Amino acid sequence: MSVSIDIAGLRPERVTVVPSPLAELGMALHALAEPGHHPELQGWVTSVTSRLDSHLADRMCEADFLWRTTFSDLFLPFAGIPGRGTLPGATLPGATLADDLDLLDQLTDEQFVDAAMEFTCTLNYDVQAPDLLADADARRRALEVAASRGPQQVRFAQRLLDDPPSVRAWLRRFLEDCDEAFFDEAWSRLRHQLTADARHKTELLRHKGLAEALAAVSPIVTVDESAGRILVDKLVQGRTTTAGGGLLLLPTSFGRPHLTVLHRYGWQPLLQYPVGSPEPASAPSVEQLALRMTALSHPVRMRICRHLARSAHTTSELARIHGMTAPEISRHLGVLKKAGLVITRRRGRYVMHQLDVSVVARLGSDFLEGILR
Repeated sequence: MSVSIDIAGLRPERVTVVPSPLAELGMALHALAEPGHHPELQGWVTSVTSRLDSHLADRMCEADFLWRTTFSDLFLPFAGIPGRGTLPGATLPGATLADDLDLLDQLTDEQFVDAAMEFTCTLNYDVQAPDLLADADARRRALEVAASRGPQQVRFAQRLLDDPPSVRAWLRRFLEDCDEAFFDEAWSRLRHQLTADARHKTELLRHKGLAEALAAVSPIVTVDESAGRILVDKLVQGRTTTAGGGLLLLPTSFGRPHLTVLHRYGWQPLLQYPVGSPEPASAPSVEQLALRMTALSHPVRMRICRHLARSAHTTSELARIHGMTAPEISRHLGVLKKAGLVITRRRGRYVMHQLDVSVVARLGSDFLEGILR
C-alpha cells in the first residue's frame, strides 16, 4: 500500500522546502496529547505540562481530536489556498505563526469544516466529498460517527456545523495562547534546525534532483520516473496530483516518527517529514516477539493497527473502513487482543478498541514507525 503523488509536468521551481510554525505547533500539541508516540520528547512534555495554566490545559481537551487521533489539515492551511505571486499554483507557509494563522483565516467555511471533521474518519479524503454545511445526509453521518467518539466530539461537531465562525475564532485564540504559553520558546530554538534542514534539501533539489532530495527526506519516499509519480510507502492507500500546483516539503522536529502526506482532494500535495535522529528502541522478549509477530503477520491486521494507533474504533467502523464484515474484523481483533496488542473498553453503548502503543513500542521501533507514519 502507498500514497501516490502524480508529478507529471511538475517543474523544479514548484518544489519548495520550508518550515511552518503552525504545522510545528500542531505536532507539538500532538506530542503533548500522545507522549507515548514520542518517548524522546518526554522531558519536554513533562516540563510543559508541569507549568501549564489549568485553564489552557482544559481548553486543550475541548478539541484535542484535531491533533491527538489525527493530524488535522487545519495546521496546513496554505495547502488549501490557490497560489499567487511568483510561485503559481502554490501558497507557502508564513514566516511567523501569525502569518500562518492569517492563512488559516483565508480558508472558506466549507474547507475549514471539512478539514476539522477529519476525526469522523471520512472515507472521501482524496476524492471530492459532499459539503457538510449543505448536505443533510453527510451532516447526519458525520454526527453519528462523532457520537461514537463521545459527547465532547458531538458538542464540537454540532457547534462546528451550526456556527463555523465561532469555532474558527476559538481555534485562533487557543493557538495564540499556546504560542505564548510554550510554543514561542520552543520555536525560537527549533526554527534554526528546521531552516538549516530545509536549506540542505533545497540544495539537493537544485544540484541532484527530486529523487535524491526525497531519498534524503525518508527512504520510504521514492520517485518512479517512468510513471511520473512519487510513492510514499504507508499503510494507507491514496492518490493526489501536483497538476496545476506544486509540492511542499515541511521539516518537523516534534513530528518524529510521523511522516505526514497531505493528499486531500483539491489541496496541493505536501510531505511533512521528521528531522533529527530517533532514540534507540529496546528489544522485546523472545516470547513476546514470537506471539506478537505471528499476530501481526496478516496485512489486514497491520492496517487495523494503523487505525487503532490513532484512535479508538468500534468493530463496525473498522468493518466499514476496510470493506469487510463485522465478524471478519472481530476475528482479526481477537488475534490482536490475544497477543496483548489491543485494549478494549466500553463507552456507553459502544465497544471501542485501541492499540496499546506502549506494547508496540517494546516490540520494535521499525513497526511502530511504520504504522504511525
